[in-house]
Amino acid sequence: MNSIARLTDIFAALKDIKASSLASPLLIFMILGMMVLPLPAFLLDIMFTFNIALAIMVLLVSIQTHKPLDFAVFPTVLLLSTLLRLSLNVASTRIVLMEGHNGPDAAGKVIEAFGHYLVGGDYTVGIVVFIILVVINFIVITKGAGRIAEVSARFTLDAMPGKQMAIDADLNAGLIGEEEAGKRRATIAQEAEFYGSMDGASKFVRGDAIAGILILFINVIGGLIIGVLQHDLDFATAARNYTLLAIGDGLVAQIPALIISTAAGLVVSRVGTDEDISAQLAGQLLSRPQVLILTAAIVGFMGLIPGMPHIAFLLLAGALGGGAYLIIRRQRQSATKPPAAPAVQPEVQDASWDDVIPVDVLGLEVGYRLIPLVDKAQDGELLRRIKGVRKKFAQEVGYLPPTVHIRDNLDLRPNGYRITLKGVAIGSGEVSVGYYLAINPGNVSGTLPGAVTNDPAFGLPAVWIEPSQREQAQMSGYTVVDAGTVVATHLNHLVHSHAAELLGRTEVQQLLDRMAKESPKLVEDLTPKLLSLSTLQKVLQNLLEENVHIRDMRTIVDALAEHAPRVQDPHELTALVRIALSRAIVQQIWPQAGELQVMALDSGLEKLLTHALQGNPNGTGIEPGLAETLLREASGASKRQEQVGLVPVLLVPASLRTLLARFLRRALPQLKILSHAEIPDSSNIKVTSILGARA
Repeated sequence: MNSIARLTDIFAALKDIKASSLASPLLIFMILGMMVLPLPAFLLDIMFTFNIALAIMVLLVSIQTHKPLDFAVFPTVLLLSTLLRLSLNVASTRIVLMEGHNGPDAAGKVIEAFGHYLVGGDYTVGIVVFIILVVINFIVITKGAGRIAEVSARFTLDAMPGKQMAIDADLNAGLIGEEEAGKRRATIAQEAEFYGSMDGASKFVRGDAIAGILILFINVIGGLIIGVLQHDLDFATAARNYTLLAIGDGLVAQIPALIISTAAGLVVSRVGTDEDISAQLAGQLLSRPQVLILTAAIVGFMGLIPGMPHIAFLLLAGALGGGAYLIIRRQRQSATKPPAAPAVQPEVQDASWDDVIPVDVLGLEVGYRLIPLVDKAQDGELLRRIKGVRKKFAQEVGYLPPTVHIRDNLDLRPNGYRITLKGVAIGSGEVSVGYYLAINPGNVSGTLPGAVTNDPAFGLPAVWIEPSQREQAQMSGYTVVDAGTVVATHLNHLVHSHAAELLGRTEVQQLLDRMAKESPKLVEDLTPKLLSLSTLQKVLQNLLEENVHIRDMRTIVDALAEHAPRVQDPHELTALVRIALSRAIVQQIWPQAGELQVMALDSGLEKLLTHALQGNPNGTGIEPGLAETLLREASGASKRQEQVGLVPVLLVPASLRTLLARFLRRALPQLKILSHAEIPDSSNIKVTSILGARA
């Protein structure tokens, strides 16, 4: 019973196996079996015929392929076909040496046909034809195809990093998805593997050609010895029988080998297009009637020379001329063909929402001379730098900015570029591809020849220099960057400057979704129960407007959840969140966490501002005279702080911080304004200057 159950399980398992999965193992076992087991002449004829059919099939598939990877299994086919020919050589050698004394048909009809009819029964002619075929296959086709495969493999490997980075740039730019990127990476890897495999597989064909020569001489010499010594044949009869059989055996193997080698050359030597080889030949070789006419004239002239075969040359010249005439006639018919009747115009569709083209949140437009910087086919360096800008922004600020959509704009100057936010230009500049921008940070030791300009990101004086001047500029104290870095730096500066505007509801929701994976209850209690998504967005935007990163979303959400039940105003919530983030804010301004050197308000000015705020609780404006005094004092104190290498920070009461931050932000973007409540208790404060009122 156990045996029956086991047999049942085996048969059930065999049913699940697909027939296609058994084809390759059976073929390999059959090939190996032919090397060991003797085959009758009839079965040998079938196998030789199958070998020829396989070679023709491979050649036709190679002609019909559009790209080398369309026939990616070709290296394996090349190995199996070579192994099949060698196994047939072994099987035919066995039957030739065992039955060759019985006559030229002892090894089957196929070998007899190749050895007798194809070479006219003359073994001298057969040997010469065989050697010529081997030389053509070994020296010309196989060697050339192997060299092409070797060079293609080398160049494919060298191009892999650039292609991978281009795929990453497309992925980061939003041009393709993750699935498409994975397919392209797999295609690049398959190309390298294919050409490498073809380079190695060509060695099998080369070895097969050498083996064919050796097998021929072994069959001839072995047949003479066996025929004369064992079967008592005279030398002439033995030489004729065994030599013709050996030649037929060699030809029946070398002709398929020549076809397979030709297919290999076609696969590795073609340039990938959307057409097969037949369409390429017809479209590129026979599409110019002028060429056919000139060729017909030259061939016809050669046919008129005395002593030349007039019929052959003139017949071919006539055929070429006729072909040119038919092509010209077809082209004229196409040109003079009356225009087709205008098709009935379909009814104009009414406008729909599909006609509304959304505006890119963040865009980069370039002039035509800057296209190489963003062209993935030319390995544009700017694509990689934009990827780095987005990654650095996400790490520093705390959320992933929108994808930068890149397009060319013929309305721009050839070397110009423009950065847009929601369709509106927020920055522009010009760069020179192939040159370097030497930026003067303020302490250079000399001047440089070149086109004087300004750094588009920060407005520093700069000059465009030749690549040969790069080392000299660096030694003189200049900051030297290439054109791609100039654009990327400008983009990075603008993205950070407009971080609040780039934070939309989609990004806020993504932040909450990401945080919900770690603290689902905290997020669930905050929104939408206590705080709407729009209020949370406004709080985060307020923080970003004052260059406060939002990486610590847990602290932000904790603070909002604590105060949201009694406070709903976004500005008040922002002030409370800033207090919760006080340590991070102080560390961002003073990374060394030493003594905090700040500016402060004079008591009189502080009272005036407090009184103005009481009269204007919304903080929408300050009396003009007081505003002018405050701005003048803050500007002078900030410059003095910067001159001594300190960050300009103004320390004010909590009730004034929001009002002063709004008022001074535009005029003095470098000035940081902190409230007393935002300074940690463990920090030491030193007041370096006091802003006093002069009214």
